[in-house]
Amino acid sequence: MEHIIQLETAAPSRPSDVIALRCPYGTNFDPLPLQTLTQNHGEVETEVIICGVLEDIATRLDLLQSELAQSGFDKMIQPARRIGQIGDQIGLTEVSIAARHVATCLEQADGVALEATVARLERAFDIAVSDVWNFRDM
Repeated sequence: MEHIIQLETAAPSRPSDVIALRCPYGTNFDPLPLQTLTQNHGEVETEVIICGVLEDIATRLDLLQSELAQSGFDKMIQPARRIGQIGDQIGLTEVSIAARHVATCLEQADGVALEATVARLERAFDIAVSDVWNFRDM
């Protein structure tokens, strides 16, 4: 996966200037797990399974957001790890990677990186939901 960071403004004229960075990346969606589910369970049952899985991830993301807002860092590691496992099972590669990075930030007690990585996980999940349903429509 290639991550490209582009400066959207000129270099700072003073050390205190802020530069906005844009990091365009895809979701790295792996369709093989969904294809396998569809072959083994049929389209209707696969859709029910996927809806449940996506709902489970969304619930765990809500828990992460809530605990982050309350500084409940000790309660965040298990949901983050579980999101990573679930993401792997249905081919949401970027979601899985971001969730593992959230767990790493928690283990390292890096609050600034944690906030940024949880935001990245949320974006990856939003994009992944679209990717899953676009794949389903094919």
